Amino acid sequence: MIKLGLTGSIGMGKSTTAKMFAELGVPVHDSDATVHALYSGRAAPLIEAAFPGTVVDGTVDRTLLSPHVLGKPEAMKRLEAIVHPLVREEELAFFEKAKADRHRVVVLDIPLLFETGGDKRVDGVVVVTADADVQRARVLDRPGMTEDRFNAILSKQMPDAEKRKRAHFLIDTGFGMDAARRSVLAVLKASAAIG
Repeated sequence: MIKLGLTGSIGMGKSTTAKMFAELGVPVHDSDATVHALYSGRAAPLIEAAFPGTVVDGTVDRTLLSPHVLGKPEAMKRLEAIVHPLVREEELAFFEKAKADRHRVVVLDIPLLFETGGDKRVDGVVVVTADADVQRARVLDRPGMTEDRFNAILSKQMPDAEKRKRAHFLIDTGFGMDAARRSVLAVLKASAAIG
């Protein structure tokens, strides 16, 4: 089974590209959705124990958690030590199910793939990209987004140019949906040839 890591900076179209893989029958494991589910489940009591007052009605309240960890590397490491092993467990269960269902290719949708070392757990990396002007326009069009917030998010992400250098496959979403779909199909064709 070929494991592809899917990543891309904010506004590049990664979520849309992940849906394209899913529509073609490829199982996609969304790490952000997994964390969200864990924050409403198994991780909540562990996070509450480490950061009292951050869980409301059994769910981690990110607004309450943020002041405990933002700009505090040691606290962030404590949080990651709780959440990352649980995410890995969910990922392994995802792999087992995909293998049992005889899927030849799976996709791990991980926004900070390179930043968290996730690229070491996959057979190939797909980077979703677009021109910087396209990216900026998409992001600033989001409700509540500001230039400062956009720049703060970008500062936490590996630059797109560096991601491109490390990619096995590039999907440029700046040329429209049809072009992106053709790129997704090309990635799957190449992955099938590898597997």
